[in-house]
Formats: sequence, C-alpha cells, structure tokens
Amino acid sequence: MKLKFVLAILALSLVSGLASAAGDPPAPKPDAPKDAVLERYTAASAKQDWSAAAAALEEGLQKSPNNADYHNLLAYATRKGPNPDMSKVFKHYNEALRIDPKHKGAHEYLGEAYLMVGNLAKAKEHLAQLDKLCFFGCNEYTELKKAIGAYEAKVAAKQ
Repeated sequence: MKLKFVLAILALSLVSGLASAAGDPPAPKPDAPKDAVLERYTAASAKQDWSAAAAALEEGLQKSPNNADYHNLLAYATRKGPNPDMSKVFKHYNEALRIDPKHKGAHEYLGEAYLMVGNLAKAKEHLAQLDKLCFFGCNEYTELKKAIGAYEAKVAAKQ
C-alpha cells in the first residue's frame, strides 16, 4: 500500500514538473543587447563614483526620458554624493513614480530621502505603498522599514 502511495506521489510530481516546464519562459539569449547606461552606472557605483554614475544616467535620460529606472537611479546617485541636491533627488524619484507608480525601488529610496530631510510621515507613506505592492513582502519594504526604525531610534535617543 505504501509503495502505491509513493509511486502515485512520484508520478504526480513528474507530471506537474513537466507541465510547469512547458510554461517556463525561454532562457535569455546570451547575445541579447545590454543596457550600456546601466552598465556604466553599475561600474561607477561599484567604485562609489557617484558623479560618474549620475553622468551616465543623465546621458541615458537624454535618449530615454521616460525610463523610470534611470530616474530612480539618478536620484539615488545624487543622494549618495557628497553634497546632495535634494530638490533634484525628489524631482527624479517623483518622475520615476509618475512613469511607474508601482516602482518599488523608487518608493524605497524616496522614503529614505524623506528621512534625510526629517520627514518621517512621508517616509511612512512610501512604506505603506510598498506594503500594498509587496503582497508577500519584498526587500524594498524590509529595507525602508529598517531605515525608518533606525531613524526613529536616533530621534528617540536625542530626546
């Protein structure tokens, strides 16, 4: 009896495995075009050369002004620089969200930018947006929640 049960389970798992394999998307082609802007950004950000990272993204935005990822990463690179122009940071995060209101990275980073200027309420608004977008949780939600917790602890320690 146990053998029949084990064989039935094995057969079902094999059939379901074949069915799911049939629906898998094709593997990306190795010669697929790469995004040169993001490659330049990644190389610069790996060296924490935020001005070069920002320059790559600004150049990319000249050709693709509606690229939410470029706006998001430009704001991030600007924010990470030595003297961030926060008006530019907010402009590009908000543009990323105008283009793609569900851009999780932009919500996370915009929340962090609000913490930089002491606006906890706005940071929490973006955490709430991430809570809605990340049905089963996501890294962006977790990271912003941690940043908010650290900010609140820092504020509490000063009082």
